[in-house]
Amino acid sequence: MSNLYRKRPLIIKARQLDGSTANDYDIFLWIEGCVGSFCPFSEETPTSGVSIDPSDGSFMIATLEGVMHARRGDWIIRGVAGEFYPCRDDIFHATYEPVEDGAA
Repeated sequence: MSNLYRKRPLIIKARQLDGSTANDYDIFLWIEGCVGSFCPFSEETPTSGVSIDPSDGSFMIATLEGVMHARRGDWIIRGVAGEFYPCRDDIFHATYEPVEDGAA
C-alpha cells in the first residue's frame, strides 16, 4: 500500500477578512446564516457557529477541532461538509487556486 497521497481536487467557498466593517459583517452573516452564532461567555464549548471576541474583534469560529480565531487577512473557508474554519493567507494561497465562476 502506498504511503503517498494527493489531496482530492475540490471546489470550496472562501472569503477573506479585510478589516473593513461592511466586508467583515457580510462574512459574519454568511457564517451565521449557515450555522448560527454563539455567546463567547458561555461555559460550554460550542460545536458550531461564529461569534466576535470582544477583546480584539477577531472572529471566533467553532470548528471540529474547537474554537479557532480568524483575524484580518485570514480566509474563512466553508468545507465540503458545510463546516467553517479559518485559514491563514499564506497557507490558503499555498493550498488553493481560483476557479472560474460556474465551475462548481
